[in-house]
Amino acid sequence: MTESPSRAKDQRHLLPHEADSLLSSLVYDLSQQMQTSMEGMLKMICEIDESSNGINEDIEKCKDSALEKKKILEEQKERFQKAAFTVLDMLNNRNVLGREANIIL
Repeated sequence: MTESPSRAKDQRHLLPHEADSLLSSLVYDLSQQMQTSMEGMLKMICEIDESSNGINEDIEKCKDSALEKKKILEEQKERFQKAAFTVLDMLNNRNVLGREANIIL
């Protein structure tokens, strides 16, 4: 059976309240999808923020560790330099005393 042309024409033209109802349904569905998407994004943002905070804490720990190691190395460097200068002074004093002894003799 074929539809009459007048009936097909009537189906293409919706009544204003039917068009409003379809449009309202479409807007409602779209708003539901947007809300679901935004909730998902908010969840991801929270997860990213938590990860970021963890990373920042790790960075601070590494900085503290590096500063502590730097302090230790600087202290060791100072002790080594003092020991080296002490040895140099001892060698210089020995050479000076040896020369004085040679001059006296």
